[in-house]
Amino acid sequence: MKRKAGSRVGSVMLGLFALVMLVPLYLVIVNAFKPESAIRQRPFSAAPGVLSTDYLRAALSSPDYNIIKAFGVTVMFVVLVNVLSLALAGPAAYVIARGTRRWHKGMLLVFLAGLFIPGQVLVIPVIYVLRFTGLMGTIPGFVLYEATLTLPLSMFLFVGYIKSIPRELDEAAQIDGAGRLRTFWQVIFPLMQPVVVTAVVLHTIGVWTDFVNPQIVLGPTSGLYTVMTGVYSAIGLHTTDLSVVYPTLLLAIAPVLVFFVIMQRKIVGGLTAGATKG
Repeated sequence: MKRKAGSRVGSVMLGLFALVMLVPLYLVIVNAFKPESAIRQRPFSAAPGVLSTDYLRAALSSPDYNIIKAFGVTVMFVVLVNVLSLALAGPAAYVIARGTRRWHKGMLLVFLAGLFIPGQVLVIPVIYVLRFTGLMGTIPGFVLYEATLTLPLSMFLFVGYIKSIPRELDEAAQIDGAGRLRTFWQVIFPLMQPVVVTAVVLHTIGVWTDFVNPQIVLGPTSGLYTVMTGVYSAIGLHTTDLSVVYPTLLLAIAPVLVFFVIMQRKIVGGLTAGATKG
């Protein structure tokens, strides 16, 4: 009886927590189809007579914010960051996972320490480094910075998963004449599909929803803006038109929200595969 009561209480608490988390999403969706007067007077109302798709169409054709360009720029950053992250974290994780010396564990701890450093703390040092190297306000500079931020999580996921893969596969590849790098890409990496998908999904969401880093690193002089920095352009200096802000925000978060809902099972599967494999 006590276990059942505890389970019910836990379910109720989780339900309330989910409800609280869904309230902001509900406000964004509902108010994206309403005029500013209705948003200010009744933000939670979803009366059919007030809702209209005109505000979404206006946001799509806004002269201040080309959302199609923002989508293209953001997708480009997502692809580049994920490719660079996999190219760096994959081989490094393989070396650490197969290593038996103390410095291998030390390197892993160095990478994992990055999980506990807030990204805001790194902004100022990164600005100095990018300015010194001439990469401030450039696509390579932003991609390098974002890819660096993904390394701690990638290493955490990859090392644990590679350790669950039998070493006999490495030995068989070496007998066939394959080097360590070829062994990783041709033998180990194809077996890492679940955890790689998990890392790609998490990094994609992180890059897509990032506001501070592209706003500061790219800056206004580059002429590039992502979907999140574009939302900022919908907010005026002295006045804010909510009938522009909410539709723009909905268009910005809708793709990544749908992507997360579709891929959420992949995330859970990738996080648990290493623990249950073998």
